Amino acid sequence: MAYEISSQNCMSRWQGSQRRIGLTGGIGSGKSSVGAYLAQKGLLVLDADEFSRSALTSNALLTSEVVAHFGTAIQNPDASINRRVLGKLIFQDLSARRWLEQRIHPIVLEQFENNLGRLLPKATVVLMIPLLFEAGMEGLCSEIWLVSCKFEQQLERLIQRDKLTYGEARARIASQWPIVSKHCLADAVISNIDTPGCWQKQVDRLLSLKLAN
Repeated sequence: MAYEISSQNCMSRWQGSQRRIGLTGGIGSGKSSVGAYLAQKGLLVLDADEFSRSALTSNALLTSEVVAHFGTAIQNPDASINRRVLGKLIFQDLSARRWLEQRIHPIVLEQFENNLGRLLPKATVVLMIPLLFEAGMEGLCSEIWLVSCKFEQQLERLIQRDKLTYGEARARIASQWPIVSKHCLADAVISNIDTPGCWQKQVDRLLSLKLAN
């Protein structure tokens, strides 16, 4: 069951007329499935991961900086960045991950602001941001929905979906704040613990609610 939308966190939220739903959750929690469901319902979904991928492929300055920092071992034969190799490096080294995040997060934030600025004043939009709290992007959102599941479910999904080893999966989960620690920071918590698709009714209910600014 989803928690009711609360006004307790409004002070850290965007106060404009657009309904900006911040969608977040731990890796493997099911937030991408929720995002796809919202897109099927006709909502515009802006994806931080897509902005990050685009930055690593189309931002020449960032690409050259990343290669200079991590070395040519992270490059494919065509000189593009091998995200899987880069991922293994940064999830094994906290300082390396923070170095990369410090360069990518401002680019992602700029992309969000540019896209949001082109929308109508009364638009409803979903901002899918895995590291929403970690990156301090709460102020972009008028309300924040957190997709929650058990640690064991995250592990299983990562191992099956991304073909990671047990150790690699644990390292990726550990790179984010624990989901349970984010419950009190979100305006609504969507439980993805029970049967597949159990979250759909929760999402439908939350869509029918509106957080008063």
